[in-house]
Amino acid sequence: MKTKKLKGWVLPTIYACFFIGIFLVTVGVSNVLLEKSSREQENESESINYVSDSIIDEETPVIQQIETILKPYTDTDIKISKYYYDYKGDETKQESSLIYHDNTYMQNSGVDYTKDEVFNVVSILDGTVINVKEDELLGKCVEIKHDNNYTSIYQSLSEVNVKKGDSVLRGQLIGKSGENKIDKDMGNHLHFELYIKGQIVDPLEYIDKEVKKEDNSNQAQE
Repeated sequence: MKTKKLKGWVLPTIYACFFIGIFLVTVGVSNVLLEKSSREQENESESINYVSDSIIDEETPVIQQIETILKPYTDTDIKISKYYYDYKGDETKQESSLIYHDNTYMQNSGVDYTKDEVFNVVSILDGTVINVKEDELLGKCVEIKHDNNYTSIYQSLSEVNVKKGDSVLRGQLIGKSGENKIDKDMGNHLHFELYIKGQIVDPLEYIDKEVKKEDNSNQAQE
């Protein structure tokens, strides 16, 4: 049996054709896979329902900020010389809550804090100064309106550090203690009054108690 010797260009040509064929098959398979993937992505996009509304409620609920009503002073050695006159209180306390002026006894409408030396007077809560005046009998006076139907009044001041229309912060200095002519024997002191919804109340029942700022109808709580 005779064998024929292949020419030198035949084998390289066969190998070249073989690899070209493999390449074309690979490219074809890749294109098919890409087309399939593209179709699947399109189908997934069509099946998704996009929500135009925000999933976050824009009306974030307001958290009520609870604050404690401060004493109207910062010193630690302040004493009470006269209490608020309580119609329901006992006779002994009522007698000690009277102010004698010009041959007349008057019921004390607030609390009087005393100290030998002049002391700082501060706002009991955040608020707005609605009145600053100097009264012939009561001395310098400051009135502050708060956000919860509370109004605080500071009288017998020797110095005032705020003016009408000022916004003040809880604990901010608004003046210094002093004297008045309606109760000269008391000497250096602060006369402090508290109103809620326009009604005068005993300040000692509310000082150091909590009040909710966001609820205008709330009163101080234990």
